[in-house]
Amino acid sequence: MAYRFQQDVPQSSLRDLDDVVLLADTVSDDGELIPSGREGTIVSVHGEGESYVVEFAEPPGALVSVFPHEIRRVEHPAL
Repeated sequence: MAYRFQQDVPQSSLRDLDDVVLLADTVSDDGELIPSGREGTIVSVHGEGESYVVEFAEPPGALVSVFPHEIRRVEHPAL
């Protein structure tokens, strides 16, 4: 018998060091409120994009664990 496994969650295109923006208010791992619209940088990708750790400048060094639907990539204009 042969089995074929299919991933239910689409693989995300987000990667380490991508700049992202929060789509909803969330609480950092230290308990600080991080408001929607705040930009941060992905510092860790869990699995194949099932979740991410994002670092924010304000409050200093704040880390947030998020799912892909809670963030979006920030598109920087081409130079």
